[in-house]
Amino acid sequence: MSKEELRRKLNTNFVSGLTKEEVEKRQKEYGKNRLEDKKKENIIIKFLKQFNDFMILILIIASVISGVMAKIDGTGDYIEAIIIIAIVIFNAIMGLVQENKAEKSLEALQKMSAPVCKVIRDGKQEIIPGEEVVPGDIIILEARKLCTSR
Repeated sequence: MSKEELRRKLNTNFVSGLTKEEVEKRQKEYGKNRLEDKKKENIIIKFLKQFNDFMILILIIASVISGVMAKIDGTGDYIEAIIIIAIVIFNAIMGLVQENKAEKSLEALQKMSAPVCKVIRDGKQEIIPGEEVVPGDIIILEARKLCTSR
């Protein structure tokens, strides 16, 4: 598409950019310029997913077999089965805690590294948060040279 077709389609001005009123109107129409956050899983679902591992399933089966054998023998010695189940549950709790910590750390990093964007609005260059960019904004791209020390 030609430059002129693009200007008409986006209803923008290549020199002065969008006006504040036009930006507000487009933000209401299109929303924020960000990916939708995926829906967080329920803590119970996360906990149950901790048992979705081959070795954990083997341990659960071993505890069931141990319990059944204790019942068949008539000894009533369920201590092995209880210990195995306790270890499996402790492992699941630890996995859940670690997963939650990792998610919170990732969210904090994403907030810290919120990208900014240089645009032209109302004839002036502005630096705005990346999520406030709307269709029709004139974005200024710059190449940066990385500094290296020897």
